[in-house]
Amino acid sequence: MGNSAVPDLKQQLQQLVACPSVSATDPKLDMGNRGVVELLAAWLETLGFSVELMPLPGQPDKVNMIATLGKGNGGLVLAGHTDTVPYDEGRWQTDPFELRERDNRFYGLGSTDMKGFFPIAIEAAKSFIGKPLQQPLIILATADEETSMAGARALVKASRPRARYAVVGEPTGLKPIRMHKGVMMEAVRITGRSGHSSDPSLGASALEAMHRAISELLALRSEWQQRYRNPGFAVPVPTMNLGCIHGGDNPNRICGYTELQFDVRPLPGMPLADLRAELDKRLHGCIQDEKIQLEYAPLFLGTEAFEQCAGSQLVKVAETLTGHSAESVAFGTEAPYFKSMGIETIVLGPGDIDQAHQPDEYLGQERIAPMVEILRGLIAKFCL
Repeated sequence: MGNSAVPDLKQQLQQLVACPSVSATDPKLDMGNRGVVELLAAWLETLGFSVELMPLPGQPDKVNMIATLGKGNGGLVLAGHTDTVPYDEGRWQTDPFELRERDNRFYGLGSTDMKGFFPIAIEAAKSFIGKPLQQPLIILATADEETSMAGARALVKASRPRARYAVVGEPTGLKPIRMHKGVMMEAVRITGRSGHSSDPSLGASALEAMHRAISELLALRSEWQQRYRNPGFAVPVPTMNLGCIHGGDNPNRICGYTELQFDVRPLPGMPLADLRAELDKRLHGCIQDEKIQLEYAPLFLGTEAFEQCAGSQLVKVAETLTGHSAESVAFGTEAPYFKSMGIETIVLGPGDIDQAHQPDEYLGQERIAPMVEILRGLIAKFCL
């Protein structure tokens, strides 16, 4: 099949940006990504890929896409997410859903994070249409990365795709990334007994109990920071941030209820399940008053830290093609989900993370041709 019916790179990006696919924890802002994957599917089918759409359970408008050129197991995955974050109304100079070209940049919501990766991957793939691939080339698009990682979780559950290597095209400024921290967001809820503040025996202060819980969390944070260290990260220790707290209603009432929300960013080698077990034990252990009830629970499932070993073939090839040593980043990606399926994985993409989630997000045009070349090199190495 020919390339003639497939729009050029700029037109593809224009159409992808014009198709809104915001994912958000606020149901009023949340929308599906089906329109975006249907555009990608049509172009890739025209190029001779076999395309499978996988709706998420119970969410028919949220869809993963697996497009495969060639046959067999193994091969290389070029992976990206199709959703964007919400945008700040009134802070964009132009319509976020209209691709604008100025100062050698493409402006538009998702241009960098990360709809821009797909036209680049398609451009690289075009060079291999009709060539005898020894291993398949897979272009993969996921749903809901910005909120729940539900798309990536669904792939792990289905054990798909079955590949040897994966490149996640998040914005890394053309540098290969082999490590990032994980993230978990948690809540501690303490229920005491309210009463008149003139007689403390009438109640049990949830706020005073929360003071003990916070002291325990800070002690645990400092233990973790002594126990775990990785000089490969700009912040070489795991972090814990006490983000927000709410409780009580009046200075002359004993506080009956309070809630604290906090996040933890663990290093590779700190599984979330182990950290949560330790948090649960320590938080419940520090409250010994039968009038006080403590509940500890995750706010969402969380994402594991990611590390691909420095000596892996994919890392070495990516370092050679980019001219950069593999590094670490502070942000999370879908990489740990692919890694958990036994796929050698790196994060490598054309944009800059400081553009992501910003008004007037843009992709610098000078990044496009080098990224196409890097992907062609990876496809030649792992598929031909």
